[in-house]
Amino acid sequence: MADAESFDYTEMFPLGPDDTEYRLVSTDGVSTFDTPEGTFVRVEPNAIRALTAVAMRDIAHYLRPGHLQQLRNILDDPEASDNDRFVALDLLKNASIAAGGVLPMCQDTGTAIVKGKKGQFVFTGGGDEEQIAGGIADTYLTSNLRYSQMAPLDMYTEKNTGTNLPAEIKINAVDGDAYKFLFMAKGGGSANKSFLFQETKALLNEDTLLPWIFDKIQGIGTSACPPYHLGIVIGGTSAEIAVETAKLATARYLDELPTTGSASGHAFRDLDLETKVLKLAQTTGIGAQFGGKYFCHDVRIIRLPRHGASCPVGMAVSCSADRQARGKITAEGVFLEQLETDPARFLPAVDAADLLDAEPVHIDLNQSMDDIRATLAALPVTTQVMLTGPMIVARDIAHAKIKERLDAGEEMPQYWKDHAVYYAGPAKTPEGYASGSFGPTTAGRMDSYVPEFQAAGGSMVMLAKGNRSKQVTDSCNDNGGFYLGSIGGPAARLALDNIKKVDVLEYPELGMEAIWKIEVENFPAFIVVDDKGNDFYAKVRAEASMPVNLTSPAPSADAETGHFGTPDAAPNA
Repeated sequence: MADAESFDYTEMFPLGPDDTEYRLVSTDGVSTFDTPEGTFVRVEPNAIRALTAVAMRDIAHYLRPGHLQQLRNILDDPEASDNDRFVALDLLKNASIAAGGVLPMCQDTGTAIVKGKKGQFVFTGGGDEEQIAGGIADTYLTSNLRYSQMAPLDMYTEKNTGTNLPAEIKINAVDGDAYKFLFMAKGGGSANKSFLFQETKALLNEDTLLPWIFDKIQGIGTSACPPYHLGIVIGGTSAEIAVETAKLATARYLDELPTTGSASGHAFRDLDLETKVLKLAQTTGIGAQFGGKYFCHDVRIIRLPRHGASCPVGMAVSCSADRQARGKITAEGVFLEQLETDPARFLPAVDAADLLDAEPVHIDLNQSMDDIRATLAALPVTTQVMLTGPMIVARDIAHAKIKERLDAGEEMPQYWKDHAVYYAGPAKTPEGYASGSFGPTTAGRMDSYVPEFQAAGGSMVMLAKGNRSKQVTDSCNDNGGFYLGSIGGPAARLALDNIKKVDVLEYPELGMEAIWKIEVENFPAFIVVDDKGNDFYAKVRAEASMPVNLTSPAPSADAETGHFGTPDAAPNA
């Protein structure tokens, strides 16, 4: 029997040095004091609260420079499709608007997530989670952000908390004299694309694993607003650690892991597999939402130890609203990761019209619904359209309210018959603006309503993000309907450039879930499902094939940009 005192201990996640660029936020609320056990860093409650408030405000408006560079690389890549480049340019414009600090980059300003690592020589006196929650509330209550958290009053009745609390807060005890943080804001579309698969040892060979991954990444779809940062975790001492690790991997939080394993059982990154899976993502044909190469910016794959009878696999994405920042409190003060405050420097000297081979088709929404549908019926799927005129806006709760009326024998409201319906829910409207950030929500959540609504004469033209189920395609074929895909991600740009007027139409008590009427001008969209049963995403998936040769040597990955190999190869990353 082995000597119990000589066991080989290793951390599960042995991270290397942190090379993040930080900025000093403040020196207030931080001091040191000596004890027989050593020098401690005293952190006052207000320092934790202030850091959290600044962090949550920053990540609502600013992105990492590496992420922005990856968007610019799409514009410079000759292999990118026109649609890839159009989406990338729109996202860069959106980032430039959001960086003004008024309109957040996405209307879904997310669930606040904070991960802390508290060194044993850090003294706070307790109550850390309450101070973090207070900082989150400070930002959401005083900024143009949306409240998305629903409190259950009983099993079936919910009420918006009005603060965006509660947050997901986890604090671990670690060695050292620093208090380190990861701040994230995770929107519903992105969070809903976190997956757990309970597999077996049979998956652990490349001939089986790569086709399996190819099938799963095709199934992710576009409703979480690609291009994605994709995280895959194979193994795990529990199901939940596999999924959480995948989420952290998408934030590049685990980039400093070792790149080889050991008999001690620590986590490591597989750079060779990352390269191969990135190639797989590029061959799905999905691209940056409407066809092309850039379904993913980059891939992180982490191998974890596992129980011999279990093989969990976690998969997650970070979306175009790639919102995270590291923070730390040390004896020197309070620090936050330096995000990019001038994203306009990544913009090229071209306009969106220069990136498309065909002129978009302009659709006048002031026409009758029959005339709108007749225009759309003459166009093939993937056609880009520009919408001008009135639309109604409704999402989950509004759809449920209309269904209650239909179930009670009432008629479909006339406005639902006369107008296209945009699935969305706005952030708060800043003073002097026509609209708050107002991007599309995930279309698939409304799929079950479509057949009944279209049979009643409504939802004949729908606008949202992401792919739809076959029941929607079949209903559009049977009833003469259309689904238009809006670019997921550029909520600030849509609010500033395309949405000219916003009024509540019904159910004002529902807040952002109310039914709205908006006026839009040159609102960009693509025909995804038409009245003949054609579905762009279904066609792409059916035509995609697993690449045969994925055996090329793997270059190293740059942690900041996500590029593989030399800078000259960056456009292919």
